[in-house]
Amino acid sequence: MKNKFHEQLKFLREEKNWSLEDLSKKTQVGIEKLALYERGELIPSIQTILKFSTVLEVPASNLMDGIKA
Repeated sequence: MKNKFHEQLKFLREEKNWSLEDLSKKTQVGIEKLALYERGELIPSIQTILKFSTVLEVPASNLMDGIKA
């Protein structure tokens, strides 16, 4: 998977039929911040990516591959 981070995050969330509010509750990341991540306007910290990885049940590398260094 070589999608951009924001595309991958949204895809994985929608695949689980979760709203932004659902993901927010599970990761303890604010809805506003999640929306910024999904629009590609903000890049999360490594710690936040690890939270997403755990909650979405995917390897962190699947998410980090889409972040340009």
